[in-house]
Amino acid sequence: MRLPILDKLDKDLESARKELNVDIPHALKVAMAHGDLSENAEYKAAKERQTFLQSRISQLQKRISDITGINLSRIPKDRSGLGSTLFLKDLNTGEETVFRLVFPEEVNPDEGKISGASPIGRALLGKREGDEVLIPLAESRKEFEVVRLITIHEDTGEAGG
Repeated sequence: MRLPILDKLDKDLESARKELNVDIPHALKVAMAHGDLSENAEYKAAKERQTFLQSRISQLQKRISDITGINLSRIPKDRSGLGSTLFLKDLNTGEETVFRLVFPEEVNPDEGKISGASPIGRALLGKREGDEVLIPLAESRKEFEVVRLITIHEDTGEAGG
C-alpha cells in the first residue's frame, strides 16, 4: 500500500529539482549577462533561491524516506491511528463530526484533516467504536462518542482521503 502523501511529496520534489536544475541556471545566466555581480539584485535573488531549493530538496528527500520507512502493519487495525477516519457524535447536541488523522503536510481543519500530534488528534488516537472522548476546544471541552471508525487498513476512499 502506497500512502497518498508520497505522491504529493514526490511531485513537490520533482518541481523543486526542475526549478533548481533548469530555471535557476537560466536566471543566473541572464543575471550574469548584466555585468557587475557585486550589485546585481537579480543574481543575488537567484543565488538565494538556489540555496533555498537545495535545502528544500534535502528536506523533501528526508521526509519521503521517513514516511516510506513507516511500517504500516504497526498501525492498529482495531483502534484509531494514522490514516484513520473517526465519525463522532456530540453527546450534547447529537451533531455528527468527522475527523481524519493525517500527516502534518496534509492537515486541513476545514476538511476535518488533523494531525495526530494536535490536541484533538492526541485525544482521538487509540479510540475504538463506542468509546467516548473529550475533545479540547479553545475555551471548553466537548464530549463525543466514536460512532464509526475506518482505519488506514480498511479505507477504500469513502472516508475522504
